[in-house]
Amino acid sequence: MSDDKSNKPGTRKDTHYAKLRRAHRDQKAGGTPALRPRQPVPPGEGPGDGLVRLYGLHTVRAALDNPRRKIKRMLVTRNAAERLSIGELAALPFKAELVEPKEIDRITGSDAVHQGVLIEAEPLKPKRLDAFGDTRLVLVLDQVTDPHNVGAILRSAVAFGAGALITTARHSPQESGVLAKSASGALEHIDQIEVKNLADALGQLHEAGFQTIGLDSGGPAELEKTFDGEKIALVLGAEGKGLRQKTRETVAALARLDMPGAIRSLNVSNAAAVSLYAARKFLANSE
Repeated sequence: MSDDKSNKPGTRKDTHYAKLRRAHRDQKAGGTPALRPRQPVPPGEGPGDGLVRLYGLHTVRAALDNPRRKIKRMLVTRNAAERLSIGELAALPFKAELVEPKEIDRITGSDAVHQGVLIEAEPLKPKRLDAFGDTRLVLVLDQVTDPHNVGAILRSAVAFGAGALITTARHSPQESGVLAKSASGALEHIDQIEVKNLADALGQLHEAGFQTIGLDSGGPAELEKTFDGEKIALVLGAEGKGLRQKTRETVAALARLDMPGAIRSLNVSNAAAVSLYAARKFLANSE
């Protein structure tokens, strides 16, 4: 009889065999714990009370710096709090809790890139059409509904100095975490105006001295050759259907982006960025 005790309970050999048995069981169950895919966490229920949830470092930093933003609650990880330079949570004028990332995952869902911080706040109130002051450049969206696109458009509008974003009250996305994250803080830096009737709003822009230009792939002239005025309102339609017929009939001009490449169309947010750059350059040269 062998006197080898290395396979008895508690020995290194026994521990080795135990690991192999566990690995075999894990493999039969669908992979080892290290290799088993992480189960996605779906978003939780909405905040209620008419509040919106905003997340991400740039988004929350901009909200904290916006005196018009009324924040009610914050969930933040220690690392995110340091990156935001928040200081003592107890000193903030709203309820703030230090949490682990998984606690925010349970609210936003694991697909949301929250970067360790989430706030619940009152949505910003849209302004009146005559509230954009002396700006020379505005952007008008004709039923663009995708919040990712609208968020990206907001970011470009702020980057190129547009004074306002005008949307329709219906068939436009409401303020949300997805829209705000795509805007990367721009939501807090531009006047947002909602109108009931876009054709009437375009008429008011004409009266205010704006040249309204609708972006259309079949426009009769290139955008750069269409600019003619001291104030410009760029009008963009939803992807696919583009500008509605009534909008096409109401704008002062229709213009196209000249694209000599094999692809002759752009995502609406990319088209907005290119158009804003061209308009800002024209306005700067005409001063």
